[in-house]
Formats: sequence, structure tokens, C-alpha cells
Amino acid sequence: MAIEVVLDGETVPVDEAVFRLLLDNSVAGTYKGYENALGSHRIKFSDLVSLAEKGDIPYSLFFAPFALVQEQVKKKNEKLLAGLGKDTFSIGSRSKVELRDVELIVKDLIRKQHLVRKHDKSLQRNKIVGVLRDDGSSIDADAARLMSAIGLSHEAVRACKTKEKALDLMIDRLEANQVLVSRSVQHYMPQRLTHVKFSGMTIRDNKVPFIFLAGGDHGDDQEPAGRTIFTLALMTVLVARRIFAPMTWDGGSVQTDPGREYDIAGAMLMPCDRFKAIRPTSLDDMRIASDAFKVTASAVTVRAMRLGMINAETTSNYLAQLREEFRSRPKGGPRSPIHPENAVRKYNGRELSRRMLHALDNQSISPGEFCRAVCLNHLKPTQIDDLRRALG
Repeated sequence: MAIEVVLDGETVPVDEAVFRLLLDNSVAGTYKGYENALGSHRIKFSDLVSLAEKGDIPYSLFFAPFALVQEQVKKKNEKLLAGLGKDTFSIGSRSKVELRDVELIVKDLIRKQHLVRKHDKSLQRNKIVGVLRDDGSSIDADAARLMSAIGLSHEAVRACKTKEKALDLMIDRLEANQVLVSRSVQHYMPQRLTHVKFSGMTIRDNKVPFIFLAGGDHGDDQEPAGRTIFTLALMTVLVARRIFAPMTWDGGSVQTDPGREYDIAGAMLMPCDRFKAIRPTSLDDMRIASDAFKVTASAVTVRAMRLGMINAETTSNYLAQLREEFRSRPKGGPRSPIHPENAVRKYNGRELSRRMLHALDNQSISPGEFCRAVCLNHLKPTQIDDLRRALG
């Protein structure tokens, strides 16, 4: 079968297998123009070029032999996956992340890892990557070791007045240890995430590994800040265990064994001794404990089940009630638009932004290149000082 490419009234055939292979392995495969072309087996040349640009594909490849295209796609994926595992790391979730769903973000964050390594010679080998190696140690020992490694205490987390403040504290401690943290900001990333549900990803580097926190609706009806804190703890465990992959997890899962990584994250945020002292058993207990531990009530409920304080049936009933409560909450009004400098800081992370500003001040990078490579042209050279102020 062929896809007919229409130009000036003439048609040129493109091998459908080539067409599918190129677009299925790029973000352009999510666009309506691709679906329409497959349905009609026709596409205007201008639309083909547009899809190629969206997918970062040289349009001439559409007219190349299948074997050549296959080799090019293989090389591209191998390069991308150098910093990312091939499989989605999933806990209690059936969702799977396709490479094309996140490939432009992966490419951008890997490029930024290379950029900061090139311009910042003060970087040391990362001490968090691989700090948890021995499955023979206990869950609690691993949690304590990781908390100590990043310099974060349970008392400091509990002292935060809000979950948002606790999240900021965790990010600050990770970035102080050269673990960069990027957060999803719609319209300020190189790729839309509106069509994919996943929690985030960890990207390999022996000096500056990246954690990317996805925003949006994860489908398990939990308040965002508490869920993001647990997600960040879970992805910190992945970095510490040298697991680099897109990650999905279901915060309302009651499956028998969500895995060692999940339990380590739970012990980091809800240490066993304190949790047993509080001993939450009622639904009200779960809500109160969630404020103390800065996580969701659902996370407290699952932790209580994992520690044998409540049974699976009670857990399922509590989680169902919590989901219903969340769904019935009044939805907030329209959000205020985010200022460009704040959006750039959030997506890049504070630490990468700070280090690259230092490189700019040392004239290791030009203002124009800084705006292009670091800010993706969302800031102009005249706005760089706005970013400095946003960093504090």
C-alpha cells in the first residue's frame, strides 16, 4: 500500500510502511493529519512537510527505502534511550508510556544535561545514583539511608506548613545533590502532554540525573500536591536504584505487592515507627495523618494496609470514599497566567537555571544561546534578569 503525496495536482507514492514507521516513532504520530492520511491514503505535500517538522523528521526520509528508514529510526531511538530505559516502570497501573509521547522532552532534558556538564566544571560524580544497591537490607534501612544521602529529615518535612512547601523542600534537597528536577509547564515545554497520562520519568546521567514530574490528571482522583510529593519520593528511589524510565503509578492501588520501590518511598515519607505510634485506622485518622506526613489520605491508607493495620477490604472502601470526596470538590476557577520567567524556572528546575546563569556571567555561553538552549526562546536577552529575580 502507498500514501499518495499531492503536489501541484500531481501525486507521488510514499511507502505506507515508511510513512507509519517515521510518524509512529515521533510526536507527529499524535496529530490529526497523520490519522487523516492513513484513512484516505492521500496527503498534501505541505501537510507532509508540516508533520515532518512537528516530528523533527527530514521530510526527504519519507521517500527513502524502508531499510534505510528503519536504520535511521533505530539509531534515533538508541540515542534517545541512552538516558532512558526501554520499558515503562509501572506500579499498580496498566498505563504504558510510548517513546513518542515524551521524546521531545527527553531530547531536551538530555541536551540540557550535556549543556550543564559542558559549561560547569565544578560538577562532581553524583552520590545519589546507585546509593541503594543491596536488596538484602530492610525497607526502613534503605529509606533512612536515602533520606540521609539527600540531607532530608522527617522533622523538616513535617515542619512545612503546606504540602507545597514540603515539595519545594524536597526539590531543594535533591538539587543540592545534583539531581535536577524539571516540572511540567504546558506551553513552555517542547511537547504537549495533554494526550498522555504518566507520573514522570528519570533520565540517566552520572553527574546530573534528571527527574521530570508530569502534571495534569493522573486518573486516580487525589489532590495534586500530596500526590506529587509521593511521586517525587518514588522517583528519587528509582534514581538511587539506577532505574531510569518513564513511570506510571496508581495511587489508589490495593494490589498485593506494589514493589520494593513503592515501600521505600512510603517509609521515606511515613516512617514506620512514627506511623505505628499514630496508628491510623479510621478514615478520619487517614485524613489527619495525611496533613502530618504531607501526602494524600490515599497514600496513608495504602501504607496502613502495607503495615497490616487495616485489611484490603477496608482499604478499598476507604480509597473509594476518598476518590468520591475528591471528585465532588468544587473545581477552581481559571488559573492566572504564569509569567514566562516563572514557567522557564519551573520547567528547567532552579539548579540548572542557576548553573547556566553562572556560565552566562562567565561568558561561557552567549545571551542569545542561553535564551535558545536554556529557555527554548521563551525569554529574550532583555528578560534574563527577570529569570534571575524569579530564582531569588
